[in-house]
Amino acid sequence: MARKGLTAERVAVAGAELADEAGFEQVTPSAVARRVGVRVASLYAHVRNADDLRTRVTLLALAEMADRAAAALAGRAGRDALVALGSTYRDYAREHPGRYAAAQARLDHETALASAGPRHAEMIRAILHGYELPGTEHTHAVRLIGSALHGYITQEAGGAFDHSRPGADESWARILDALDAALRHWPRKG
Repeated sequence: MARKGLTAERVAVAGAELADEAGFEQVTPSAVARRVGVRVASLYAHVRNADDLRTRVTLLALAEMADRAAAALAGRAGRDALVALGSTYRDYAREHPGRYAAAQARLDHETALASAGPRHAEMIRAILHGYELPGTEHTHAVRLIGSALHGYITQEAGGAFDHSRPGADESWARILDALDAALRHWPRKG
């Protein structure tokens, strides 16, 4: 990336590329400055500090994932939508491991509300309409789905399933089946 036209957005993209190549924990102002061919002091014209840089990478990843998920969910409902969402997240994690890790980073409350994070929750809530869960149960179901999908993807990325059988793909399909069954037979209060 050339110096000319360097923007905060280009710095975030460079940070995201570095995260995919070396890991999200390696995204530092000095590493990104080297990548874009500027001095660290020059980078600070576009980002405030290391936390701001990493937050921008997180925001980029959340937005990319939300855009992909929205496209994958269009016209789908119920189990088909659940599988599409899970597959989108898993594929993104495989293609962009550093960005996926960034998407899991904690954001402060205001930044989280302004991010694509709420879009992810709303997409999951839309999936829930196909399961006819009462609205009072949506938050619990959103948390279950997010925990199951992201937990599995994170463990798989860390190699947790590399040395056992059946393979990770078979377990992934079973987890999606189990989530679908749990949502279809959601426990009723009382």
